[in-house]
Amino acid sequence: MKWISTTLFLTLFSLVSFGQDTLLLSKSQISEKLLSKNLQIKINEQEIKSAKADFDQSKAVFMPNISVSHTAITTTNPLMAFGSKLNQEILTAADFNPALLNDPNRTSDFATKFEIQQPLINVDGWYGRKAAQSKMQAYQLQADRSKEYLQLEASKAFMQLQLAYKAVEVLQNANQTAKANLKLMGDYYQQGLIQKSDLLAVELRVNEVKNQLQYAKSNVQNASDYLALLLGESLNEKVYKPVESLDTEIVALKAEAPKLVDSRKDFQAMQQSVMAYQNMYRSVKFNFLPRINAFGTYELHDRQLFGTQANGYLLGIQLSWNIFDGYKTIAKTQKAKAEYLKMSDEKEQYLAKSQLELNKTSRQLADAANKVDLANLSKEQALEAYRIRSNRFKQGLEKTTDLLQSETQLYQKELEQLQAVFEYNFTKEYLQFLTQ
Repeated sequence: MKWISTTLFLTLFSLVSFGQDTLLLSKSQISEKLLSKNLQIKINEQEIKSAKADFDQSKAVFMPNISVSHTAITTTNPLMAFGSKLNQEILTAADFNPALLNDPNRTSDFATKFEIQQPLINVDGWYGRKAAQSKMQAYQLQADRSKEYLQLEASKAFMQLQLAYKAVEVLQNANQTAKANLKLMGDYYQQGLIQKSDLLAVELRVNEVKNQLQYAKSNVQNASDYLALLLGESLNEKVYKPVESLDTEIVALKAEAPKLVDSRKDFQAMQQSVMAYQNMYRSVKFNFLPRINAFGTYELHDRQLFGTQANGYLLGIQLSWNIFDGYKTIAKTQKAKAEYLKMSDEKEQYLAKSQLELNKTSRQLADAANKVDLANLSKEQALEAYRIRSNRFKQGLEKTTDLLQSETQLYQKELEQLQAVFEYNFTKEYLQFLTQ
């Protein structure tokens, strides 16, 4: 009957404390909301679009550059006046009069010009395009790895929320027990069976539990706020409540030595970054090679605006070779090589650190499993010790301070057991994250 009353009280307390602003949340819902509303994921998507735009710009290495212009001039310059008439195909024998050649009348010309430039062979541009492509792929892989990390972080936040609610539950039970003991001590004090100091010690215990309970409730709100931030929700003092409670039964993994996998998105991103720097180095190095480009123009000339009286075209191929530019290209090549080698070394360092982190996490998981076993045993021992001391106290065989110490130890062990389970479950997920 006492157990039913306690359960009813906890249910009512939960409804009062986390009433209308409480939102139920399952672990499966987290992944859906995370992918659709997380701000970091949206930032990563914009970075990918920016990298893709850089890659699209590199299409200029094989696509033509086409421009159109319309120019209107009026001139008495001898050379320009003669040339304008020539372009308009209106030159006559009279225009060769030396007096007109030296002092022409004002001449107007309206010219429409279509110009095309077509790259043919630009080796440095080809490698620059490959570098831009590798950069784009690196951003995509980094974004994919970021999603995996955010899912891990959201799972951790969800487990922290579960832990916070379990802690509230434990401390609510502790609060009820402390109040019951206070009532019992009050009766004993009225009967002259205990001293005033014993009653004050129990009252102090009640206040300590109330304070711990308040901190536990604050942790529920803190965990809810962090989860809301990850899910892209507004921080308006809403409280999440997990549908699934924290499972204190741990599932051990197989005792196998974990290994790093080359398919990890961050490893692939690092490799693409190395390739990007390598191609940038090649691009700068091949600046020494000549370039071959085609070009062409088509012009329309007339005395009238947008007229088409005369026309003509020009086609050609140009080979250009920048043999020496004052050591500029040589220095850029040296810098590009240094950055490429630096990125290669950073990749090797990252792999070594990842292996170190994997080895450490594997040992932490084994330690966490052992910690859970010891916490379970300590909780059982503390429960039995409290039961024995409580019975002996009622028989007058135990001191009040011993009973309070045993009660405090019991709930401390319960909280330690919950914390140990949380650490094991998160370490297990983190290990899976490192090996996926």
